[in-house]
Amino acid sequence: MSGHHRIRVSFIEFLNSVPLGWTFLEGPHQEEFDLKLAVPSECADHLASKEADVGLIPAIEYQRIPDLRILPDLSISSCREARTVLFATRVPLEQVKSIALDTSSRTSVVLLRIILERFLGRQDMAYHPHEPDPDRMLSRFDGALIIGNPAFLVLRDRFFVHDLAREWYRFTGLPFVFALWAVREGVDLGKKAGLFLLSRQVGLQSVPRIAEVYSQRLGISRDLISSYLLDNLDYSLDDVHLRSLEVFFGHAQELGVISRVKPIRFYDPVPI
Repeated sequence: MSGHHRIRVSFIEFLNSVPLGWTFLEGPHQEEFDLKLAVPSECADHLASKEADVGLIPAIEYQRIPDLRILPDLSISSCREARTVLFATRVPLEQVKSIALDTSSRTSVVLLRIILERFLGRQDMAYHPHEPDPDRMLSRFDGALIIGNPAFLVLRDRFFVHDLAREWYRFTGLPFVFALWAVREGVDLGKKAGLFLLSRQVGLQSVPRIAEVYSQRLGISRDLISSYLLDNLDYSLDDVHLRSLEVFFGHAQELGVISRVKPIRFYDPVPI
């Protein structure tokens, strides 16, 4: 890659990802990358089609897109409760027959299927892809997978609301890893590789500022945003997270979502 070519980064435009990319979005590294904002499924497509060199992608896509490397120590995970990956139902879980699936997510769709089919033994459900519109989804179907910012607005007194990270933890005892930074084969980040860890560090220190900016944009209180980013989410990728990914990929393979499980390979700077 030539020196004048700016590295193209595809980034998820949900609140949960903001601390990871804060210095690219609003901070000192805005000029370092050519940044595209997209929903998770599109970030994966940008990487697959080579429109991006680095992408924050749904974890399942690591298995689907060939020749990726993962940036170490970074993820979007949730230890107990994610708060923005919800399965909302109009009827108790055992009565659910038809489910609307938010098309902007891919990992969460697989997670929901694992919980329903593998953990709860439910094989009799009909799934319907749907654009993210909780009201319409829940007026037409028994249940809806709702992810990202719209999940904050789900009326918890009207529906049965199941937090998928909490369900995963209940069955596995593990945190759930939603997204990973992935680098395409042959892309050399050079000295910029370190900016990703630095951005997370600055992002987590900047939560009060993030809460201020996004409470105006999303119409959600600052306190809710701060507690969500600091208490519900976890941005590391340690051995426990990697174990959780193995379990997740194994179940995905059993469901036939992926044909085989590739081991995780980390990005290594190209030796000079």
